[in-house]
Amino acid sequence: MTPFLKWAGGKRWFTQRYSHLLPKQYRRYIEPFLGSGSVFFHLQPQQALLGDSNPDVISAFQGMKEDWAQVRSQLEDHQRLHSDAHYYAVRSQVPDDRTGQAARMIYLNRACFNGIYRVNRKGVFNVPRGTRDTIVFGDDDFQEKAQLLQRAEIWLADFETLIDNAGDGDLVFADPPYTVRHNLNGFVKYNEKLFAWSDQERLAYALFRAHARGAKIVCTNANHSSVRELYADRGFILLDVSRFSPISASADSRRLFEELVIISDPPGRGPK
Repeated sequence: MTPFLKWAGGKRWFTQRYSHLLPKQYRRYIEPFLGSGSVFFHLQPQQALLGDSNPDVISAFQGMKEDWAQVRSQLEDHQRLHSDAHYYAVRSQVPDDRTGQAARMIYLNRACFNGIYRVNRKGVFNVPRGTRDTIVFGDDDFQEKAQLLQRAEIWLADFETLIDNAGDGDLVFADPPYTVRHNLNGFVKYNEKLFAWSDQERLAYALFRAHARGAKIVCTNANHSSVRELYADRGFILLDVSRFSPISASADSRRLFEELVIISDPPGRGPK
């Protein structure tokens, strides 16, 4: 099941190449940096707690869960009206209703340049229109996604709040912005608020606490010595993986990136 949003740093590549690193059995799935939800849609868990601090992301998921048919209907209207004038008009206004907010977010995500999410200092989405003209795709099975989302709680919340809800047997999949010490991070420029090194430390300690309560942990992060040091000697397995990054203005400059996967249990291990 593919996500309905495209997200910089999304983990579709991870589900295609490294899904064997995800536990096969767990009680509840918890994802505190939701983005496009690639891993959630791949696993299709029976119970889930999904969250993000981005209100546009949360509105998109909540609107899809509540009334997928209305979201699709509004997206079809956006496709019919799609033009420079319509794109910038939609970008400049946020609807009051949840389904309108969801349709707006999905429309802008699909119509903007390279699917990038970026806001200014006031938190206003400011990515220009891209070249894509197709907004509703033939394989958009929103009903199926909405049915899966019925199994999930969806929170607008800080990551620590969600991780602190993890208990024995739960699976936490954390995919934070890839800040390293001194904030040498290519992803922070897409975010309204900097995900600082102190947040990386706060994340690590939240994951340590969750693991101590019996939760299973899978965390993707920057493969950098400062990040590795955070998790060293804590009983976690640190694995280097590679991905192909499409976030580049020129195809010639796209290359393989190494990332770090931090897991608490050997791959394929069942319940404790």
